[in-house]
Amino acid sequence: MVLTKEEQELIKRKHEQTLKLRTEFLKQSSNPFRHATGEGGTVFDAGLARFQAMRVSNFEHFKPTGKSFRTGLFAVVLPIVVYAWALKSERDGREAKYRTGQVAYKDRQFKFI
Repeated sequence: MVLTKEEQELIKRKHEQTLKLRTEFLKQSSNPFRHATGEGGTVFDAGLARFQAMRVSNFEHFKPTGKSFRTGLFAVVLPIVVYAWALKSERDGREAKYRTGQVAYKDRQFKFI
């Protein structure tokens, strides 16, 4: 894959920005006199604070749509219903075989002896 000159410059700038942020974070987090400023030993990350605030207030800004309804239906409700139906039909079929005598007592999976 061949990169253009602009793409190479963009990658180089991103890398330099990452290195700059990394050195700043290491400088702040390893400062032994940080407790004197009253901030404690952690570094405040504005992006992380915004993300956590968004996660907490997500329910207040949630607007139900058809897509979210379908997602919830197919990802949560439908698998539970299908699994419950499969369990019930399998158990009912097994119980019917037991009651009609098609399966001998010694061949049953669960016995009371």
